[in-house]
Amino acid sequence: MAVLGSDSSAGVAAVGRRRARSATRMGGGRGPLSNVYLSQLIPALLIVIAGVITIWSASLSIPEANFVSHLAGIAIGLVAAIAVWRYDCRALSNMTTALFVLACVLMVLPRIPGLGYEGGLGMVGWVKIGPIRFQPSEPGKIVTIFLMASACAQYNGKIESFRDYAKLCGTLLVPLLLILSLDLGTGLIIFFIGATIIIVSGAPRTWVLLTIALIVGVAALVVITSMIDGLPHILKEYQLKRLIVFVDPSVDPTGDGYNLQQAMIAVGSGGLFGKGFGNATQALTGFVPEAQTDFVFSLFAEQFGFVGSVILLGLYAWMIIATLLLAMRSEGYFTRLVLVGCVAMWTFQVLENVGMCLGIMPITGIPLPFVTYGSSSMVVQLVSVGIVQSFWRHRQKAA
Repeated sequence: MAVLGSDSSAGVAAVGRRRARSATRMGGGRGPLSNVYLSQLIPALLIVIAGVITIWSASLSIPEANFVSHLAGIAIGLVAAIAVWRYDCRALSNMTTALFVLACVLMVLPRIPGLGYEGGLGMVGWVKIGPIRFQPSEPGKIVTIFLMASACAQYNGKIESFRDYAKLCGTLLVPLLLILSLDLGTGLIIFFIGATIIIVSGAPRTWVLLTIALIVGVAALVVITSMIDGLPHILKEYQLKRLIVFVDPSVDPTGDGYNLQQAMIAVGSGGLFGKGFGNATQALTGFVPEAQTDFVFSLFAEQFGFVGSVILLGLYAWMIIATLLLAMRSEGYFTRLVLVGCVAMWTFQVLENVGMCLGIMPITGIPLPFVTYGSSSMVVQLVSVGIVQSFWRHRQKAA
């Protein structure tokens, strides 16, 4: 018995040593920064700094780009991120119903009389309470990540019943439909987040492919009916124009087609090393509309060129890969799925915003994470960093 006890203790010690070595490789250890996942935090903060420089340059010529407001959004986001970092986010793993209700409430808030606030192009995705104005769909992204992770984690990596698969799709569909009619761009992000989590949760490939085919068919039907007079127009006029302009910019030469062309010219004019800080003659002189928000990448690329753009995209890749590595080494399914959801959110937004400025993705108004001007987006993106750091900080505690 003594020998068996000795072997058992040795086995436990070996497991402990392996975990310690794994933690060290992932950026941990026993130093003062052991509770901080530097591999993900460093690139995120560097991107924030790149965003500060970009919005600072925008504020010199664009009245709408309030630099103080941008810094305030970062400050609020950092405070929120630290609070989330200290909180053990795994406590939300069994709160599917509460998260579902919260997600739906956030999506319908702009529809409540007295709260809804109409932004540009007739968008009613904002809520205004006194002097405070924000987009509830932004925190809705985070809630959706936790909602889908909580709903999918119970299947332990394999969804065997089609009924369960349909239930998960339905869980995502409700908040998705609530936001789509208000904000197509955010709706696409919500869809990509939820779909990615469901797929990673072990959904059979056949079911996923059939679902994709169904979605493509429904999307085509929506676009076609929105183009024919006398049929229900589900897409708003500006949403339809943005999709059409993606195929043929000449359709709207003075509107979105013009915006797209100018954004592409700004990116190309940056050349190899860019024109330098504050010298974005295309983006900062009114040729590129919404240069501080929708087309912020064109503003960055014109000033810092191809090299600067590659460095920025490299920082995004560093942050995303670091988060994926943490997800792969995490023990709990809920933790893995939340981290995958954060990766899906960042990846889709980067690809869409950058692709939009390059003319290879349709114009949807999706913000570039940590860079785009706007407190709602900035706070949520920094909170997502706090979520990753929370899982790292509490990684050695029993779930």
